[in-house]
This record gives sequence, C-alpha cells and structure tokens, in this order.
Amino acid sequence: MRMLKESLMDTEFVRKRQTGPRLCLAALVAWIFLSAPVFAAPPRVLVLNDANEPPFTTVTGDGYLDIIAREAFRRAGVELKLVKLPAERALLDANAGIGDGDLTRIAGLEKQYPNLVRVPEKLVDWDFAAFSKNRTIRSNWEGVRQRAVGHIKGWKIYEQKMAGAEDIIAVNDSEQLFRLLALDRIEVALYSRWMGLALIQRQGMKEVHILKPPLATHEMFIYLHKKHAALAPKIASALRALKAEGFYDRAYREKLLPYAGKSPP
Repeated sequence: MRMLKESLMDTEFVRKRQTGPRLCLAALVAWIFLSAPVFAAPPRVLVLNDANEPPFTTVTGDGYLDIIAREAFRRAGVELKLVKLPAERALLDANAGIGDGDLTRIAGLEKQYPNLVRVPEKLVDWDFAAFSKNRTIRSNWEGVRQRAVGHIKGWKIYEQKMAGAEDIIAVNDSEQLFRLLALDRIEVALYSRWMGLALIQRQGMKEVHILKPPLATHEMFIYLHKKHAALAPKIASALRALKAEGFYDRAYREKLLPYAGKSPP
C-alpha cells in the first residue's frame, strides 16, 4: 500500500512539472501578444493615369487636382498615385486594366470603354478653349473649323468636333501643339483653358492669346477600372464633402487664379 501511495505521488509530481512549463509558455505568448504595438494595415494604393499638366497636376504633386483628388482618395481609405501618360494611351491602358483608372475624362466614356466606371461626382468643370495669335477668330466650333487647327490625340471632344475638318493635325502633347502655333503651322490650338494659360506663361509666348468665350465647358470625372467599382461612391462622397467644406475654393484661389492675372486674397 505504501508503495502504491508513493507511486501515485510521483505521478502527480511529474504531471505538475510537465504542466507548469506549458502554462508559463502560454502566459508568455499572451503577454507578448497583448503588449505588442498594434500596426494598422497600410492603405491600399490606386494608380490612376494622368494626362494633365500644370496647374492641374505637377511632377511635385502640388497641383490643383493633385491636392483635391489625393484628399478625396485618402478619405475613401486609399492612397492615390498618378502616372503621367499621353492622353490616348492613358485611356486605353485604364480600360485594359493597366493601372486602376484615369483622373479626368468627360461623362459618357463608359459607353465606349465598358471596363471603366465613372465616379458619380464631378472632379472639376473644364473649359475647352482655343488659343491663337489672331484675336479676331470667332471662338466657336464653326469658326475654328475654318482654320488650320491642332489638338492632342486622345482628346475625344476635339476629335469629335473636328471630324471632317479640312485642315486638322493631331499631335502627342501640348508642347508640340503650341510649337506648331508659334511656328505658324497652325492658326488655332485646341486645349484646356487653365493648362493653356499656364503653358503660354511658362513658355513666355506673349503673342499667343486665349480666345473667348470657351468653346465648351464640361464636367470632368474620375474613372476607375471596374474592379474598383465599390470605391466609386466613397470617392464621390468625399468630393462632395470637400466642396461643402470650402476645400475646392481655397485650392482654386491658390492654384488657378494666378494664371488669370489675379492673385489669391
């Protein structure tokens, strides 16, 4: 009997010795887990194609649309990265899923490019304008169609409006476009109001003027590839909030008005 009791006591002692380290190890793991700092998952990055130029977007990321779009995407829970591409390629790549979308396009492109989803809140109102050395040219579609005209490939509104014109040339970028104008190879350059004003100021082209009024004013939208369709309403909500908060007005006064000969207050 005595031997049986001693055997039972020895067995219990061994069990306690085996259980003790396991409990200590579990406690140590729990302590490490609870005391470790909590790291938030990094924001998802969306890469949008961008065919804009200063003052809308810049290489340093401080243009008018740079700061607006970046803040809207941040509020939607994603980080925005812009990649500069020629206008035509930017659109084709976005539709093909090379990148995650396109920063600025007119409404209705989703009919022609079915893989793109439009964010249902405008990013900006865009003045499509004509530039020329000749101030007397009538600033309407029919007036410019009668002249030697140039525009950038991939700008769909100009491709449509100038279809069938007798003297029309399409180039790859704005520098080529305005070089043709400076050399009198064309009479009219079709471009964006703000980007055109910034370019002629940057290039010191004092003989080139914007024709008034604008040929057209359209709302411009962000387009996402359809794989990111769930983000579209979130970005739209963020854009509406930025407008209501005065964010747009502050950016306009700081980034655009100086090119109209005015200074921000």
